[in-house]
Amino acid sequence: MLRVQDLHVYYDAIHALKGVSFSVAEGEIVTLLGANGAGKTTTLKTISGLLRPRQGSISIKDAALEGLEPHEIVRLGVAHVPEGRKIFSRLTVLENLKAGAYSRNSGSVGEDLEHVFALFPRLKERIRQMAGTLSGGEQQMLAIGRGLMARPKLLLLDEPSMGLAPIVVEQIFETIRGINKEGVTILLVEQNAAIALAVSHRGYVLETGTIILEGKAADLAGNDLVRQAYLGG
Repeated sequence: MLRVQDLHVYYDAIHALKGVSFSVAEGEIVTLLGANGAGKTTTLKTISGLLRPRQGSISIKDAALEGLEPHEIVRLGVAHVPEGRKIFSRLTVLENLKAGAYSRNSGSVGEDLEHVFALFPRLKERIRQMAGTLSGGEQQMLAIGRGLMARPKLLLLDEPSMGLAPIVVEQIFETIRGINKEGVTILLVEQNAAIALAVSHRGYVLETGTIILEGKAADLAGNDLVRQAYLGG
């Protein structure tokens, strides 16, 4: 479904991605692992059109993404749930969710709202509440729900566990697994390597803008380098 080939991205003179290549097959959950500054968020931002590559190609189902505007990429079926949630704090839960469907036919929005509320019942309880007053876990639910309102083929998730209590992290990742079982392909960036590998089919390890390892999630979980660097030995 997604193919990234020889991607080079710069921040001014800083070479952030150095020839990154990987793929995500339809129906997979694929995780990108790496330390802070490795290039994981940069990769997601480049796929979704927020950053421009200097070199390389990105395609989803043979449609080229490089050079397109972010809203055009959303219409091709890619939704990005960013690091730090980035909800609209002064809008209600309902208004945030409807914002996620801005590129779609409004006639089917009600059906998708009910789908999000089935995944995250707490959001329905807080439908008229200002998003900025939600707890961290509720805001993450809202961010994922807003992404799903675009009816994506590919969902990009950046650090969904950040700042959340362990029990909330378990709930979020159980829902992520459920979303994938419904047919949504997922590219996941996550500092919690153990839980990321537990829900993923395959993974890649980024180090200073270069992919140094790839493989099935179970194989990466047993790899000595991954265990020492990301799984606490």
